[in-house]
Amino acid sequence: MLEELDQRLFLLINSRNSGFWDFVMFSISRIVVWIPLYLAILIALGRLYRKKLLVILLFIIIAITLSDQISVFLKNSFERPRPCHAVELEGIVHLVKGHCGGKFGFVSSHAANSFNIALLSLLLIRRRWFSVTIIIWAAVVGYSRIYLGVHYPGDVLCGSLLGALIGWGIYNLYKLTDRKLLEKRNELSGS
Repeated sequence: MLEELDQRLFLLINSRNSGFWDFVMFSISRIVVWIPLYLAILIALGRLYRKKLLVILLFIIIAITLSDQISVFLKNSFERPRPCHAVELEGIVHLVKGHCGGKFGFVSSHAANSFNIALLSLLLIRRRWFSVTIIIWAAVVGYSRIYLGVHYPGDVLCGSLLGALIGWGIYNLYKLTDRKLLEKRNELSGS
């Protein structure tokens, strides 16, 4: 039942396409396009956290590594074919530039990674305009994966939840570590 609903929703989204949106969604899905955003986030974090930036970068690297590797592990564990590899959808899926990706799609690594960065960075930056913008960005990245025919909505939803959970967990681990480091500094300084 859920799989059928997932497939129907996928076909509804994937069938609404045009040359213009093909270009836009293909561009949004390319990781190289995300580099300016990541640089802007790093600059903002540098301004906000100055001396703590290296520690924060370490936690960001841990978060990205976890998000990416766990999503790949889940793909290989569940072995759910991507829509573009699904036999029952052959000839129906709209693919952009013939790009399909690996054989399996559950969960979406793009969605996991973008929601991971979104949640972790919005917890660190804490500006309403930034929070809204970064969540919209992550949602558009997820949507682009369905539009491009490489993931079902369920792949994107579960990838988004995985990424957000990892981002939230790593943020809390950072806060705990920061608190412990502060306590240690205070002990050493005799406060």
